[in-house]
Amino acid sequence: MTNAHPLKSSTNPIIEQSLTLASSHYENFPVASVFLPQHLREPIGLIYSFARQADDFADEGDLTIDQRLTLLNDFRDELDLLHAYIKPQSAFFAALGAMIKVRKLPYEPFYDLLDAFSQDVTKTRYADYDEVLDYCKRSANPIGRLMLHLYMQSSPSNIQLSDNICSALQIINFLQDIAIDFQKNDGKQRIYMSQEELAAFGITELNIKEYVDGIKNTDENWQQFMLFNLHRVNALLYAGKPLGRILTGRIGFEMRMIIAGGERIIHKISSVNGDIFRHRPTLKHTDWIVIFFKALFRI
Repeated sequence: MTNAHPLKSSTNPIIEQSLTLASSHYENFPVASVFLPQHLREPIGLIYSFARQADDFADEGDLTIDQRLTLLNDFRDELDLLHAYIKPQSAFFAALGAMIKVRKLPYEPFYDLLDAFSQDVTKTRYADYDEVLDYCKRSANPIGRLMLHLYMQSSPSNIQLSDNICSALQIINFLQDIAIDFQKNDGKQRIYMSQEELAAFGITELNIKEYVDGIKNTDENWQQFMLFNLHRVNALLYAGKPLGRILTGRIGFEMRMIIAGGERIIHKISSVNGDIFRHRPTLKHTDWIVIFFKALFRI
């Protein structure tokens, strides 16, 4: 499923490609949707394209670890050139650099994203919840911070609210994609859930493999583990929810759509007792109607 409303075309072919990329990947949360002001769609499309390409370097295809890290380092080198006011090597980074300059965006969030994606290549387990949050700080929160800069709403209080929302959305993605992450990169399956908490609920990696392979149905231990995680991530999302009312106009509506989308996924996972192995949640037409009206009426 792609975004319901394609982004408007641009006369710049590089930006056009970025907008197409933003519209062509499945997302449970809106990305540069039709509800955003027109003047923000191209910069958001470029930011999303940067993150999407780098994420694909870490995840997609049959590349070796060294090849993946080389591609990510190439992106880092291009950022270094932009940061030093030197012409980059690629047309994409020329367009990105021009946008960063015009919009006066910080470079740190872009570097943080590359650090997170590089970590994805080499790290497959997270000892505790603090490690998970540290990853979210670099893999998700930078996007929200860049959005606030674009919105010209980057106050310390808004940044904290945005960080809460972005970390929550990242963890929601982890929860719904446990099976997918475990199956990726044969021999180096990722588990983003806290190893400490899995052990506390009596869940082993063999159990997860049995759930993924359909050998065993989820049991009460798994259901309680997921319920614990869903309660916590719901509280984290709720802690950022005021941002949807602070931001005004179409930007505020977009933010409320994103928050309502996260809430809807939490609801769908809860409704199947956390069995994302047989019932991975996706947002259907009826779900988007619910999300739209929750955002419209600020529920």
